[in-house]
Amino acid sequence: MIDRQEIMDFSREFGLAINVIEKDYMLGWLLAGISQHEDLSASWAFKGGTCLKKCYFETYRFSEDLDFTLTDAKHQDQDFLINAFREIADWVYDASGIEIPRDLIRFDVYTNPRGKISVQGRIAYRGPLRPGGDLPRIKLDLTDDEVLVSDPVSREVSHPYSDTPAGGIHVPCYCFEEVFAEKIRALGEQLRPRDLYDVIHLYRHDSTRQGREKILSILEAKCAFKGLSVPTMEMLESKPERAELVSEWENMLGHQVPVLPPFDQFWQELPEVFEWLYRAVEKEAPPSISAGGQAIDTTWKPPVMATAWHTAAPMEIIRYAAANRLCVNLAYQGSRRLIEPYSLRRTRDGNLLLYAVKHDTRADRSYRVDRIQGAEVTKIPFTPKYAVELSAVGPLSAPLTTMRTEGIGSLRPQRIKSTSRRSTSSGYGPKYVYRCIVCGRQFTHKAMDSSLNQHKNKQGYPCPGRTGMYVTTKF
Repeated sequence: MIDRQEIMDFSREFGLAINVIEKDYMLGWLLAGISQHEDLSASWAFKGGTCLKKCYFETYRFSEDLDFTLTDAKHQDQDFLINAFREIADWVYDASGIEIPRDLIRFDVYTNPRGKISVQGRIAYRGPLRPGGDLPRIKLDLTDDEVLVSDPVSREVSHPYSDTPAGGIHVPCYCFEEVFAEKIRALGEQLRPRDLYDVIHLYRHDSTRQGREKILSILEAKCAFKGLSVPTMEMLESKPERAELVSEWENMLGHQVPVLPPFDQFWQELPEVFEWLYRAVEKEAPPSISAGGQAIDTTWKPPVMATAWHTAAPMEIIRYAAANRLCVNLAYQGSRRLIEPYSLRRTRDGNLLLYAVKHDTRADRSYRVDRIQGAEVTKIPFTPKYAVELSAVGPLSAPLTTMRTEGIGSLRPQRIKSTSRRSTSSGYGPKYVYRCIVCGRQFTHKAMDSSLNQHKNKQGYPCPGRTGMYVTTKF
């Protein structure tokens, strides 16, 4: 388990509360546990806003729930789910030191408004912050009455923290086109702020352009399955929920982002989405901003996954602003200027440069990252003059492996073996915590043994340390 300082580092980078960062960290490990369970990984397809954040677009709103479509209806059983997640709790604790109290695992089976069976789960956890009082919880929404038009794909989960499992975390999830189609269908059906936010972000990425026909065909199939008309701009304008959309914009999204973009910025872009989807009307792609004569190292690219940059200005905040088309109030060499951020590049001599446009004069500028003294995201939107390259222009670069719905877990590593004979006792026992004497990372051992395996430091680089200093014993 990572320490509190690492949570605080990412809190600073993202401009979000530490409890939000801790929950994002916990989501990664819970997904790891689900992916290692031989029954669940074989028939659960990850979807929704958290799927977008963890599997497709790192520079994105934080999402708190885990949504899955189940291809095995027998899994919608309270006893089965509680036993499965007790097994996952043991695995997660052994792998990370995060405690999921077995007596606080809850699943409720109910009849949804469509007259079908759905399940809502609540998983409590004790993570690096270890607050007093009630433990934080993660909500799971499970259903088997959604149509899966395309086969799920295996994608790597974004888990930018220093204790990422060896080999990463991989989960079966909706393919990009199905995620996009599902979001448009949901927007047409319920007109929720989060669906509007998601649809616009999905549309802005270049990978959308290549999949337009597939997105449309999946959307038509999903709407037909639910007996709905394919959404149009006119339909959304006339829905009664339209009146509440502005007021709910802040309530639903404000805590998930460092600065919430103006509602009008997203609503006014929506007609363009439908023009592209139904009439194949493409907008002209803007050019990249000029390097301005700098000798650029073309082999270097910004990391796709978020990272704690340990610079004076939080770079992830600037990347978020770019993805959301928001201006940044930049403190640079003793003065401030309002900029539109576009690109991050590295020179051949190793300096990182932020390429931007001054919002008031429209002049192109570059800023050395080590000389940036601070950055504040504003609510001032901008219309891109150049291609926005600070955020990924396509999904996270993880291999796309198509997986059949009848065997979603066919490409899986060693799994949690599900068995009814497993003991229902906590199984935690004493654990011994050691801190690497070189990099300071902490490791939990089942025995009093100070030797450490090969590992990476908090910055993700190999650490030469092989001996730990005893810290404490956990029971």
